[in-house]
Amino acid sequence: MAGRQSTGDRKAQIVAEVLRLADEIGPDRLSTTDVARAVGLSQPAIFRHFPTKGALWLAVAEDIAARLRQNWTAAESQAAEPDARLKALIGAQLTAIAGTPSLPSILFSRELQVDNAALRDVFRGLLATFQGRLVAALRDQQASGDLRRDVATEDAAMLLASLVQGVAIRWTLGARGFPIVEEGLRLFDLQMTLLRAQEDAPDG
Repeated sequence: MAGRQSTGDRKAQIVAEVLRLADEIGPDRLSTTDVARAVGLSQPAIFRHFPTKGALWLAVAEDIAARLRQNWTAAESQAAEPDARLKALIGAQLTAIAGTPSLPSILFSRELQVDNAALRDVFRGLLATFQGRLVAALRDQQASGDLRRDVATEDAAMLLASLVQGVAIRWTLGARGFPIVEEGLRLFDLQMTLLRAQEDAPDG
């Protein structure tokens, strides 16, 4: 017979099941009863680990945030040049969405947008951090002459973050009918070609 799980392991298992079930049945339809059944616990046992449903969702958000930050740091550490670092960050974000398909649904859920301000704050801070890393890489590109100087790096970062979000929404609505990482990076390359374009177009 398997040993009893530690509190930390049990919490991690519950969070993982919330992410799986959020993808399977949707974050707004997900109940603690669903989670308890999936984990093999009673509903009161779930609340012993997480006193409210909001606390459970906050733990989910913090788990996602920790993993994304780790992925971004790893991506940056493997890319020396600014353009490679920028692409690695976008690739890491797309890979994270592919690995956690419920993420886009959670970001646009009622739980996030209306019912749970703490959850919203975690994701808002996460987006700001991601855009900040993009800005840093874009500024390095601009300093090296690889990026148009008439483009504000903050605007370019917002454009790239929106590109990721747009591809994720299209992937979700399209029943994941295309490889999100490859498609996202293809559009990233196209966007960067435009941002690297000559400022002065030839006449005629």
